[in-house]
Amino acid sequence: MLRSVLPLFCIVPPLAYGLITLGCARAYFCRRRPAAATAPPVTILKPVKGGDADSFANFASFCHQEYPCYQLLFAVAAADDPAVPVIRQLIAAFPASDIELVIDGTIHGPNYKVCNLINAFPRAKHDLIIVCDSDIHVGERYLQEVCAPFADPAVGLVTSLYRSPGVRGAATAIEAMGFTAEMVPNVLTALRLEGLSFALGASMAVRREALAAIGGFPALVDYLADDYQLGNKVYRAGYRLELSDYFVESVMHREDLATVLSRQLRWARTMRVSRPGGYFASGITQPFPLALLALLVSGFTLPGVAAGLLLYLVRGSIVTIFSRRYLRDGIFPRWLWLLPLRDLLAFVTWLLSFLGNRVRWRGHAFRLEPGGRIVPLD
Repeated sequence: MLRSVLPLFCIVPPLAYGLITLGCARAYFCRRRPAAATAPPVTILKPVKGGDADSFANFASFCHQEYPCYQLLFAVAAADDPAVPVIRQLIAAFPASDIELVIDGTIHGPNYKVCNLINAFPRAKHDLIIVCDSDIHVGERYLQEVCAPFADPAVGLVTSLYRSPGVRGAATAIEAMGFTAEMVPNVLTALRLEGLSFALGASMAVRREALAAIGGFPALVDYLADDYQLGNKVYRAGYRLELSDYFVESVMHREDLATVLSRQLRWARTMRVSRPGGYFASGITQPFPLALLALLVSGFTLPGVAAGLLLYLVRGSIVTIFSRRYLRDGIFPRWLWLLPLRDLLAFVTWLLSFLGNRVRWRGHAFRLEPGGRIVPLD
């Protein structure tokens, strides 16, 4: 009797958490949204290193905004960066747009992306600053939606959810489904249960005065997770953070599994040192090890198999709802067959994150210090 019941107890944590995330998502996406009352001038800061086939289309998406006044400011470290010709092509293609390229290789600290931001920031014309990754594609209403919460003077920063539709290959699908099955559910649950105290790096809009209150971009240059630190520092400075439900799109390219897993491990170790308590606690909601535990305690008998199947039947339904109803990214149910493998790799990554403090980022090796600071190793 005990062997029949224990497998069900094993799968309760991930089952309960999955249902909680679904409830939090429903509450968030069904809330009443305030209409955009103002459209303050905006500077979009884009730190760029390297380029790809989609760079022009991604950059151009920011030139088609239904918004009255905004500046697009690109920051690169070297004149021979492959992105420079693309940006110059963009400037020529949109002569009526306020686009500027800043080339400055001055190093202020180990986070070279933040160095680009520091170097370009003096050219920012407006008091609302948006930092947006170079691989992000947006729709025409992006600025309207992201800037609307700033009508409330208590709001210091607005960050955006992101998705990755149109993935190319199984390896990139494994990474993209992490947004759908893990990142977005986790963020919405944190928002519902404790409020927002961090930012997501794909898109961060911040008031100039809030940025100044935390010491500006130089306050972030010693951290790898500059997005988390920006949001957390603005939050601790007394401003409110808002989450925009306007999804920006992270454009992924075909990569091998080793590259994807290396990036996942870097993110995992970065979050472990940034939010140690919450990151450690996330282990109890990992579905794959608990499905395996259900099998073990049942002695690999029918109750354990049934518990594992029940867990993944419910989990598959939940992630499909997230994908089709909320993110609309086309990931599920197409890639549903990869979900157990993705969960296994996520658990392995979670375990490996505790076994070292070294990460590689943009070709450089770093050691992560408690609190998230990084020390260059090469």
